Amino acid sequence: MQHASLQIVLAILAAALLAAPSQEAQAPAPVQQIYITAERFSYTPAQIRIKKGSIVEIIAESEDTSHGFRIPEAGIEGIIPARGKGEMRLRFKAVESGTYIFECSRPCGAGHNTMRGVLIVED
Repeated sequence: MQHASLQIVLAILAAALLAAPSQEAQAPAPVQQIYITAERFSYTPAQIRIKKGSIVEIIAESEDTSHGFRIPEAGIEGIIPARGKGEMRLRFKAVESGTYIFECSRPCGAGHNTMRGVLIVED
């Protein structure tokens, strides 16, 4: 009887080991960091290219006042603090290829409506 119980325990352990993800599968995907500078009335760079499936972290600082940053089609939005007050960090996964406009979502002066850039997600 003990022999049968030991075989069952070993079978369960073997199944658990086979089902467990390998260490490679558990490693987090690399993050592509993109640095953006916001300044009345532009973003630098104003065009960003990334690969579909990438995990992206946008790190943005302002050279003047606070600015908004949003990608309306993706539901991504944040605030870039005024110069010397820190940075904005947004992390997301680029799941759909296409061209996405990013824009300032916080009124920053007469040229606010022209403060835009393009995020291109390539296959």
